[in-house]
Amino acid sequence: MRKIIENEDQKERICRDILQQLSEWFEMPESIENYAKKCRELPFWSIVLDEKNIGFLALQETSQYTAEIYVMGVLKEFHRQGAGQELFHAAYSYARETGYEFLQVKTVQAGKYPEYNKTNSFYKKIGFRELECMPLWDEDNPCQVYVMAVK
Repeated sequence: MRKIIENEDQKERICRDILQQLSEWFEMPESIENYAKKCRELPFWSIVLDEKNIGFLALQETSQYTAEIYVMGVLKEFHRQGAGQELFHAAYSYARETGYEFLQVKTVQAGKYPEYNKTNSFYKKIGFRELECMPLWDEDNPCQVYVMAVK
């Protein structure tokens, strides 16, 4: 079941708990803490299965026209079962209702790590298109920016 989370402490806890279990993507403790703290102030959705949070998505405004999937995580044992798509649809609906014209997401460029190849495939599958790739993080982790129009 998908639900929007309003409680700031709950947002932070869900983000931290899930990202700590996704070490293939989120290996640096300080990065996890930064994501968890920032989630407190963002629109935030969670997928709950048998009273357990199995995934979440936080959306951040980057301009008056654009929102970004700030951070998203689904427990690995629930990948490819629709949780990510359900979270995306909640964020997309929110973006449309709020009046955003675009959604964007940043990830590591495909071809660098097998885990991120799956991430890139997911974003392409749900309709994102490549905008640009830039050295935002570092040379070994080039940032792939994806965008989509909100209709």
